[in-house]
Amino acid sequence: MNTLQSVAYSAHATATGGREGTAKSSDSRLDVKLSTPKGLGGDDGPGTNPEQLFAAGYAACFIGALKFVAGQSKKSLPTDTKIDSQVDIGAIEGGFGIAVKLAVTIPSMSKEEAEQLVEKAHQVCPYSNATRGNIAVELTVN
Repeated sequence: MNTLQSVAYSAHATATGGREGTAKSSDSRLDVKLSTPKGLGGDDGPGTNPEQLFAAGYAACFIGALKFVAGQSKKSLPTDTKIDSQVDIGAIEGGFGIAVKLAVTIPSMSKEEAEQLVEKAHQVCPYSNATRGNIAVELTVN
């Protein structure tokens, strides 16, 4: 287990009602209604769900890691870099698990250079470090 050497930022949020409730950050910047997808036995209501939030968070965080490692190499990441993320949920022995797919597109960069950058980012990204060895994470470069 990696222990934080120092805390740079702390996020605080409160969820009520589980998958049929709400989630709100302490500063109210995040305030969402939650609904359970049909695939999980829900009514597929208008709210988001934990898997969508995780997919968005991981993708955004990974772009931050890409910017960081690009900067270490004295390069800048194109502003139109994007990640299409997918979070799957399903049964595992003893409960439920998730798997992640990140499809990274870095325009105006060779595939080889982008793949190297993605590998380096995967080593420093907090989400990657939190999930490494616990869930399947598939990285592709378009």
